Amino acid sequence: MATNTNTKFKDDTDTLIVTDTYCSLIVWNDEVNTFDWVIETLMAVCGHSTEQAEQCAVIIDSKGKYAVKQGRYDILKPQCDAITERGINATIEVIAN
Repeated sequence: MATNTNTKFKDDTDTLIVTDTYCSLIVWNDEVNTFDWVIETLMAVCGHSTEQAEQCAVIIDSKGKYAVKQGRYDILKPQCDAITERGINATIEVIAN
């Protein structure tokens, strides 16, 4: 019995593109950055008011992380990058529907 070694399989996979997906910008607590630095960063990068940035910093400190902003991935990604460039841990999480 002969074996055919030239069999080709079609790779049937889907690619997830998150540009239009609603996401959260998460800022994580650490023991390095000061409250003032986090507040200043949230105001400069995310456009938060002083009060809003202060409230976010308190929640980040007490809960370990906080979703400081929500929106489309393509809007949040540059903000996430700007926050991490300032030495603050930040990630983007897709909001489940």
